[in-house]
Amino acid sequence: MRRQVLVFIFVLSLSSVRGQVSYSVPEEMAKGSVVGNIAQDLGLNVKRLKSGNARIYTRDSAEYIELNKQAGVLLIKERIDREALCGVTTPCALHFQMILENPMEFYTVTIEITDINDNPPTFDRSEMKYEISELALTGARFVLEKALDKDVGINGLQRYTLKPTDHFALKTISRGDGTKNVEMVLQKPLDREKLARISLTLTAIDGGDPQLTGTMDILITVLDANDNAPVCSKPEYKASIIENASVGTVISMVSATDLDEGDNGKVTYTIPKSGSASIFQIDIDTGILTLLGVIDYEKIRHYELDVQITDKGGLSDACKVIIEVIDVNDNKPSIDIMSKSHSISEDVNPGTVVTMMNVHDLDSNENGKVHCVLDESIPFSMKSTTNSFFTVVTDSDLDRELTSEYNISVTCSDEGVPSLSSSVTITLQIADVNDNPPVFEKASYEAYIVENNTPGHSIFTVKARDPDWNQNARVSYILEDSSVNGVPVSSYVSVSADSGVMHAVRSFDYEQIKDFNFLVKAQDGGSPPLSSNVTVKIRIQDQNDNAPQVLYPVQSGSSLVAEMVPRSADVGYLVSKVVAVDVDSGQNAWLSYKLQKATDRALFEVGLQNGEIRTIRQVTDKDAVKQRLTVIIEDNGQPSRSATVNVNVAVADSFPEVLSEFTDFTHDKEYNDNLTFFLVLALAVVSFLFITCLVVIISVKIYRWRQSRLYHSSLPVIPYYPPRYSDTLGSGTLPHVYNYEVCRTTDSRKSDCKFGRTGSQNILIMDPKDVNDNKPDISIMSKTSVISEAAKPHTVVTMINVEDKDSGQNGKVACFINEEIPFIIRTSTNNFFSLVTDSDLDRERASEYNISMTCSDEGVPSLSSSVTFSLQISDVNDNAPVFDKSSYEAYIVENNTPGFSIFTVKARDSDWNQNARVSYILEDSSINGVPVSSYVSVSADIGVIHAVRSFDYEQIKDFQFCVKAQDGGSPPLNSNVTVKILIQDQNDNAPQVLYPVQSGGSLVAEMVPRSADVGYLVTKVVAVDVDSGQNAWLSYKLQKPTDRDRVLFEVGLQNGEIRTIRQVTDKDAMKQRLTVIVEDNGQPSRSATVNVNVVVADSFPEVLSEFTDFTHDKEYNDNLTFFLVLALAVVSFLFITCLVVIISVKIYRWRQSRLYHSSLPVIPYYPPRYSDTLGTGTLPHVYNYEVCRTTDSRKSDFGRAGSQNILIMDPSSTGTMQQIHSEKSILDEPDSPLEVRTF
Repeated sequence: MRRQVLVFIFVLSLSSVRGQVSYSVPEEMAKGSVVGNIAQDLGLNVKRLKSGNARIYTRDSAEYIELNKQAGVLLIKERIDREALCGVTTPCALHFQMILENPMEFYTVTIEITDINDNPPTFDRSEMKYEISELALTGARFVLEKALDKDVGINGLQRYTLKPTDHFALKTISRGDGTKNVEMVLQKPLDREKLARISLTLTAIDGGDPQLTGTMDILITVLDANDNAPVCSKPEYKASIIENASVGTVISMVSATDLDEGDNGKVTYTIPKSGSASIFQIDIDTGILTLLGVIDYEKIRHYELDVQITDKGGLSDACKVIIEVIDVNDNKPSIDIMSKSHSISEDVNPGTVVTMMNVHDLDSNENGKVHCVLDESIPFSMKSTTNSFFTVVTDSDLDRELTSEYNISVTCSDEGVPSLSSSVTITLQIADVNDNPPVFEKASYEAYIVENNTPGHSIFTVKARDPDWNQNARVSYILEDSSVNGVPVSSYVSVSADSGVMHAVRSFDYEQIKDFNFLVKAQDGGSPPLSSNVTVKIRIQDQNDNAPQVLYPVQSGSSLVAEMVPRSADVGYLVSKVVAVDVDSGQNAWLSYKLQKATDRALFEVGLQNGEIRTIRQVTDKDAVKQRLTVIIEDNGQPSRSATVNVNVAVADSFPEVLSEFTDFTHDKEYNDNLTFFLVLALAVVSFLFITCLVVIISVKIYRWRQSRLYHSSLPVIPYYPPRYSDTLGSGTLPHVYNYEVCRTTDSRKSDCKFGRTGSQNILIMDPKDVNDNKPDISIMSKTSVISEAAKPHTVVTMINVEDKDSGQNGKVACFINEEIPFIIRTSTNNFFSLVTDSDLDRERASEYNISMTCSDEGVPSLSSSVTFSLQISDVNDNAPVFDKSSYEAYIVENNTPGFSIFTVKARDSDWNQNARVSYILEDSSINGVPVSSYVSVSADIGVIHAVRSFDYEQIKDFQFCVKAQDGGSPPLNSNVTVKILIQDQNDNAPQVLYPVQSGGSLVAEMVPRSADVGYLVTKVVAVDVDSGQNAWLSYKLQKPTDRDRVLFEVGLQNGEIRTIRQVTDKDAMKQRLTVIVEDNGQPSRSATVNVNVVVADSFPEVLSEFTDFTHDKEYNDNLTFFLVLALAVVSFLFITCLVVIISVKIYRWRQSRLYHSSLPVIPYYPPRYSDTLGTGTLPHVYNYEVCRTTDSRKSDFGRAGSQNILIMDPSSTGTMQQIHSEKSILDEPDSPLEVRTF
């Protein structure tokens, strides 16, 4: 079995590759026989056949061929009988298309069915009878019935033989249509008397191997005396008939004449039995040819009939009638959808192919010409690629938000009269593209929240809508970075990324902040994402959380203030006015005044709104001199808050009377204690300032002395920086280098490559002896500059045509790739090669390939050519962000400031560009019923975790939450990480003494008998510290024992037990006061003190008698106050004297330096200049200095140096730095004067 394959590949303007493959197979092949490996012949991978859903498209004809997608081969589906399929038509071929999708491609496949010698020649009749007059002339012709052989070509009818050949010879006439007419020619006169009947055998022989034959017997009866044969008026008749003509239609008329008379002159017309004899008939007497059957132009376009004319005497003649069938427009166009897209992106460029269809009209000429139109005004148009192939392409930009689906009606009409048409409707979905940013429902938002809210309280909701679809319409809400009063806005509010709900992170105080603004960004989930911002204003509403504050009269426990009312005061006399304010606002700050208590309610009243205290009756002698009024000030809030103030009123006519009455208003012990405390505090502060001043002065002097020593020892070396360009304005807008790479896509609407097609060629074949003098010429037919890393193996990257002008072995070319890369070369035909992917691509491993392709011929010596092209690998979002750690653990010290940065989480995405942009989102969760967003916040861009509130270790020791890292791909990928925050304790709580309980109103004492032994347990100080760790380790110390010389007691350092350390004697005082200090181990440490009263006595009555004089007398307090005031005065005098002396010395030195510099000569000097190189802008002006030194200088800030580096500051050249190295210094001369002068 011999099979031939011919492959043609060319590029269509449809942006899909179409190829033509031709095969040749013999008929009668068994089912399942292999026709050819179409995948290999077309350069396709078997996987491409599967992924592209390869299928055979055969229009409406029977399916003889099937495609095995697993092996990529064409198989015989049904037995093919060439004679039944094509009849006598040659060549006989099956035409069909193979369709691929994603991307859409189609290939035309032609299978030629070759004939085998399976049919012998046959005659319609087994015998044929002739009556021939004996007067028949030599050379008379007798048309014999043709044999029919269904085979064609060499297997068809080739020749005839006639036996015996005594009287007749056989003559074969070849026609223009390839058929052969056979005639029997009389070559020897007949003699009925010798031979009345002749029996001949006509044998038809074909050219097959082995040869097949068919025979027919010819019986000739020799008649007597008819010596004139009929003669046709024309040897050939031509006629035409339309294909839908009715039966009986007259086609033509054949005429003949016979010179004989009588019956011998009468002729008859007959059509020999053949394939066309059943369609046409001829009148035997008149020769009129009429239509007997149905004719179809699409099946047979012309007929050739043989007409036999015979007279009564047996003489005959023959003529031929050629009938042309005229086409009628009786077939409407047939529309076949070859491939169509069910969905198309709304951002496709105009001209994108949506559907490919084949329109076939069986009619011919104008009746078979078809044009297709779209019925509606839609953004699509129809384009014709060939006479029968049409494509529906986009005509303008699409917008899914306006129309998400199109029902495209295509109508195809031919040009016949009348015109026939067919229609088909195609449904096309428009896929969404992220081309619309989210839009907020309002241009700005304003919300209210009542102060003293709980953290995590929901304030209101912002809402944005995105008209896109699915992932592109998923809106996330992000709080834009900003600050309110220097504090990040994230410490005030938080926003839910999914719902847009605004939560208060902290409790607001109307008195501290009344309103604030910030921005909320709504970002969709597209790639790249689109966003929009909206301004949100939060207004704090006042709550009645502040009680009124009394400004007058001032309340002081250490002084007596009284208002005096003369006894002659009239009714309504203004005694005083209570002045109060409320820091709240609105009705919460409206104050009302009421008299709560009074010595005599009938004498005074207070104004409800103004707080004025007035008399309501005349003062009498019976009214008490001392009057105490209690006024309550109440605000108008809900619930209301109030404050009280006591007003002392003296009813008297003179001040001495008031003094005599108020002499019993004495200052108690509390007043003395307060005065002593403030005196000690003032003395400590003034002493501290005095000592600090002295330390600072001494430190400054030592520092200056050391600096002068360092300067004289060595001059500073200013490093030299070579010239370079820098930002001249110091703005630093380009601190880094940015490199950009430019890529072009394969779907460019314009192409510099054009492909032509030749209609026909005349080939001149010359066969000189070839020499390998031409190296292969490589032409890139089509190439892809960028390919997605998700491309499947065997994806075509580049198609090249390699032509070698040499012939034979010299012209055979092989191509290969020079390096090991995931690409291979595939051969389509001898001259066409494809570069395809060989394995999966990974942009993260290699983002670009420089592919070198070398093509060599097989000549000796071999010649080669090379071509190199770059291929960019475009990124696909196939990698989720990965955190640096599987979990995080961070520490923060309690009592932190809100907004404090705790630490940073970091995730990396190995993708590129938008796919690698990582955003950090705090996953919704709660801690002790409070949203985690009220504890911490995360920066969406950099992943910094901020504390939203101040933490207290005593309330919460640790908590954990999840942070999500999400990339910007579509769809986005994400990963989570668990973060655990541990609160570290700070020593912020002093120890608390539980026992003994301290009370200022009662005296509690521990009793120790005089007979107590050493180590006697007097009592135990019990204290606790709510801190933890070493901050809660307590130690106890005895601070102030009463008897310092003879210490009687000690306290346990760890347990706080107070025990005796010696035997009690009679000399020990009965009353003992111990001060125990309880100190924790924190840094810095905190402490608490407790006083323990101890009585050394054997009985309780003895204790009572001794404690009757347990009071502090006034004389002791007076002496202590005197000495404290004296010490404070002395220290203050020393401190002020020191300051005056220092200032005087400074003024004196300054005046001396001014007098000295005014008498020096001016020596002009222009030093070199430096300029600032780093663009910091710290020296925006030029400062030139001239230096001179005198011989009598006691101090000099300039030392001798062998060389010096001079810094030049030049405002005109802020971007460069220069350094001049002077080989000889002006300071080389030891006595050379130096002058310092500032310009």
